[in-house]
Amino acid sequence: MIRSLCLFCGSRPGTNPNHGAAARELGEKLAEQGITLVYGGGHVGLMGMAADAALSKGGQVVGVIPQGLVDAEAAHQGLTTLHVTKTMHERKAMMENLSDAFVAMPGGFGTLDELCEIITWAQLKIHSKPIFLMNVNGYFDAFHEFLQHSVRDGFIGRDCMRLFSIIQSPDELLQRLKSL
Repeated sequence: MIRSLCLFCGSRPGTNPNHGAAARELGEKLAEQGITLVYGGGHVGLMGMAADAALSKGGQVVGVIPQGLVDAEAAHQGLTTLHVTKTMHERKAMMENLSDAFVAMPGGFGTLDELCEIITWAQLKIHSKPIFLMNVNGYFDAFHEFLQHSVRDGFIGRDCMRLFSIIQSPDELLQRLKSL
């Protein structure tokens, strides 16, 4: 049973309004299902939109943020729980420990770093939790093609492509989580 979901996504809103709409929809639907949102603890971008939406529906939202970002005034002040870590490495480890599953939405280097690390940890059998890429408006199409290229060139095992699932919407994610 999935009680908590870790969200990796942008600290910027991006230019496509569909990305923000999907982040807000995800936050609302997680709250409605009683699933705790675990995320990077910021108040900005897609991550802030998802957190605010979950909170607006009475959901539980747990942020994990390194002290350096707290000092830069990036921490969300209205969360259910805010954990402050010393480093980004500690942040990612705590987010993994607090979560039953993971989803990545559109984002930049930080999102890709978190996504690739959590997939790598699954590959190394550090965890066996489900991982999803929410492909809002085809955002991850090029990334998926790159991974397939890496498989063809022998750098990623074909079986590793089963470590994650590509989904299209918050509704599809919730359907998949219910089937676990």
